[in-house]
Amino acid sequence: MIIAGFSTVVEWYDFTLYLYLVTVLSRVFFPDAELSVLTTLAGFAVAYLMRPVGAAVFGHIGDRYGRRQTMLASMALMTGSMLATALLPTHAQIGATAGVLLLAIRCVMGFSVGGEYTGVVAYLLEGARPERRGLITSLAAASSEIGALLAAGISALTVSLLPDDALTSWGWRVPFLFGALLAGSVLIARARMEESPEFEQQVARGSVPQRPLAYALRRHRPGMVRGFAVSALGSITYYVGITYVPVFLVSVGAMDESAGLWLATVAALAVIVVTPLVGALSDRIGRKPVLIGLTLASAALPVTLFSMLAGASASAALTGAVALALIAGGVSAVAASATAEQFPSEGRLSGLAFGVTSATALFGGVAPYVSQLLLERTGWAPLPGALIALVAVFVLPVLWRMPETAPRLLRRS
Repeated sequence: MIIAGFSTVVEWYDFTLYLYLVTVLSRVFFPDAELSVLTTLAGFAVAYLMRPVGAAVFGHIGDRYGRRQTMLASMALMTGSMLATALLPTHAQIGATAGVLLLAIRCVMGFSVGGEYTGVVAYLLEGARPERRGLITSLAAASSEIGALLAAGISALTVSLLPDDALTSWGWRVPFLFGALLAGSVLIARARMEESPEFEQQVARGSVPQRPLAYALRRHRPGMVRGFAVSALGSITYYVGITYVPVFLVSVGAMDESAGLWLATVAALAVIVVTPLVGALSDRIGRKPVLIGLTLASAALPVTLFSMLAGASASAALTGAVALALIAGGVSAVAASATAEQFPSEGRLSGLAFGVTSATALFGGVAPYVSQLLLERTGWAPLPGALIALVAVFVLPVLWRMPETAPRLLRRS
């Protein structure tokens, strides 16, 4: 379980690093583009659209052959993608082909990440005591925040310590090389992991589905809808409310790249603290009330918080960033267990692939691009917060009707 949890550090370091370095990568790979930042963000969005495809493929492997197999395969592909990114030639070396290669590698990364998080969450859920599932699975979300913190911190250090010419010529490669080393170390450690006990029980009783995807579509459609709603809220609060913030701050002229990344680092620290607390709270009072409370906060606060980010006061910007991060971290904490508990062990990864990962692709990968596009078109700084609030309003009815899944409360009823 420790190895599984730590692997999400690598997953989210590798994937969010691209977003934190968007402004740098736009100069390295798309210097001639009229809208270079938007072009680079579009690469992030396109890569995210590959996540449901990867989740379906790796979900089939995990439901048919075991959680351990899918986690080994996805991490191997992720290691290769990070190393290939670090070694890419730049626009100055091979022209526009460099940008095409970057986007192609991001698609491979999106494919591999598609099976990673759902596999880890299922593995942790199935190995935890029922009364501690919320806490244990929230550690996957907390570990992902450690990865995001590493990405933000190393990006901030790289941008702060290197002059611009060194940064664009070779310095941007250093964070990606570090990510490849992390991924390779996790891959080696995973080779010694045991299989999930629930999957072993499936094998023993002969209930492993032969066609997991068809099985999930036939039996788990309501769970997919609920998982989609929870993941939509978690994705937009995270990717717009946390990882997009440095790009937003630079775009509205509130901070430079270095200051924006350091602010994101502080926000990531706040999320690491709150995530296990919210996960444990969901074990005690239930997934549903925690999710509804966080949904109401997501509807009411983000417009004001983005206005604070765009203001002239550094303290107001810090408050806004931390508040957005706490909301996003809380949703991610309870979403880990709430979405996985929508499905029984048989077909769980395939159900998560269609419900959770498709929502992540739409509301996580595309949302930063849409936020930046509308921000540049309208000039209205609170607009990203309005997008978060809009999604919260739409998912609230689904979450309101969602049955409680916390094992402790189910036993009481």
